[in-house]
Amino acid sequence: MLGFSLPSMILMGGIALASWLVSSRLKNKFEKYSKLQLRNGMSGREIAEKMLADHGIRDVKVISVEGQLTDHYNPADKTVNLSEAVYNQRNAAAAAVAAHECGHAVQHATAYSWLTMRSRLVPVVSVASSYMQWILIGGI
Repeated sequence: MLGFSLPSMILMGGIALASWLVSSRLKNKFEKYSKLQLRNGMSGREIAEKMLADHGIRDVKVISVEGQLTDHYNPADKTVNLSEAVYNQRNAAAAAVAAHECGHAVQHATAYSWLTMRSRLVPVVSVASSYMQWILIGGI
């Protein structure tokens, strides 16, 4: 059985299940609120730009990126990256995602300490996640 103990298999199964549940719930919520149109008629891009302007942030660009739920704030190049659906659509889901990502830009502009820590951890987590499969296989 490849050397996996029962507790480690249960742990890996639990982590995989939790990851799947979170991802599934996020996609379902996004789909649900994508059907709820905004009264103000603003797109995700327009909401993001207004939120940045309202906080006096003028050095952050709002751009469109490919993919679904690929939205993120990049403090290195000061961009709010919105997936095509969020960037162009005018619904509650797009508004929520755009506002969330702009929230990170506001945190960055105000030197929020937890964002600084997160930004320092991103390269470490990226490297660790790319090698994790090999570490697990090596552990076998």
